[in-house]
Amino acid sequence: MKILVLGAGIIGTSTAWHLLERGHDVIVIDRQAAAARETSFANAAQISVSYCEPWANRHAPAKLLKWMLRNDAPLLFRPQLDWQQWRWGLEFLAQCNDRAFERNVAQLVALGNYSHAALKDVVRATGVEYKRLKRGIAHYYTDPAAFESAGEAARLMQKYGVNRKVVTKEELLRIEPAFASFAHRIVGGTYTASDESGDARAFTEQLAMLAAARGADFRFNHDILRLEKTGGEITGVIVRDRIGGKTERIVADEVVVACGSYSAPLLRSVGIRLPIYPGKGYSATFKVRKPEAAPFVSAIDDELKIAMSRLGDELRVAGTIELSGFNLDLDSAVAQARCRMLARRIEEVLPGAVDTRLPEEGGEPRFWTGLRPSTPTNVPYIGRTRVGRLWVNAGHGTLGWTHGAGSGKAMAELLSGRQPRIGFDFHGFEKKPQRGLEVQPA
Repeated sequence: MKILVLGAGIIGTSTAWHLLERGHDVIVIDRQAAAARETSFANAAQISVSYCEPWANRHAPAKLLKWMLRNDAPLLFRPQLDWQQWRWGLEFLAQCNDRAFERNVAQLVALGNYSHAALKDVVRATGVEYKRLKRGIAHYYTDPAAFESAGEAARLMQKYGVNRKVVTKEELLRIEPAFASFAHRIVGGTYTASDESGDARAFTEQLAMLAAARGADFRFNHDILRLEKTGGEITGVIVRDRIGGKTERIVADEVVVACGSYSAPLLRSVGIRLPIYPGKGYSATFKVRKPEAAPFVSAIDDELKIAMSRLGDELRVAGTIELSGFNLDLDSAVAQARCRMLARRIEEVLPGAVDTRLPEEGGEPRFWTGLRPSTPTNVPYIGRTRVGRLWVNAGHGTLGWTHGAGSGKAMAELLSGRQPRIGFDFHGFEKKPQRGLEVQPA
């Protein structure tokens, strides 16, 4: 079949790769000049199957209220005159209970395990280099009450095949000695040896080049103007070349929407309403000053909900979610406060290890923001829509890198007429009892 993939981030590029593997002809459209130039550009760099936890839990509503007036809050909800935001928020609140939380965890971990296995297969087959570190992910706590709940979270992950272990402060420091200067604040942690880290942008760029070499037609600098629908199915996609200005109608057997947060408005234009809303995330990339003092084990700071990953001679620090619409501003007071918070916290945790000086102080941090395509459950939509020939692979939130390879593989399987062997509810497909599945623990 001839398949048109809209979007060249980790999700779209992975989908294209796996479609090629199954013998399909593939065209990929993206408005940017190269692959991975939006949400996949500078994320937290974690393949974190052990942290496939939804934001919606029984504690979330109280935390949201407490954080509403803090510009640097981990999860910031800024009400807009936007029905989509309010719809998303109401559906999010409906998920803030233990039953929904565990149901969503089961979905996310199943996809995470499947995806991690798919990523390893792609790396073995291609030799893609992306500053990969197979050192696991540590999660440290500074609040005794929060650490008390770590055991419950670890047991839940273990129930679904992820060996996330509770560790003492001393064990954590043996796993990653770089946190010794912050040891007086740490009360304990968890650790998952099977998790890893690496540069999502580098991986996606190289996979796109390999896919192009195998015949995929990547058309960058192209805007998607509209989906053409006739008689209940997609009959064409109208795109415009940003450089030459030429408008073109592309016809394909099937169309996959993998445009991240922008998937929702595009799908609404043909009557498909999925609760995917942009969650503005931030990252900072700092030069390592003292290689021996910077961590190699990727880590999560529970207090501020930020992640850090070593990428060669740099440290990537990312986190926070801001629900404020399609806003990529980095100059507002809120954005500046969030960027400064990342720098301030890393200097506190890893004093002198990296260059956290701000530009006005002579430093050269690279601050970035991207829109994470978030669903109220954190579970993405992967499957077919009720519009003929139209498929969706979007809504991965903060787990796009963790779920990217598997989401692409599953999408290619579905388009090829096969049901992936995974305990995941694919959109538009009848839910079947998941028996005899391949179990692939992380």
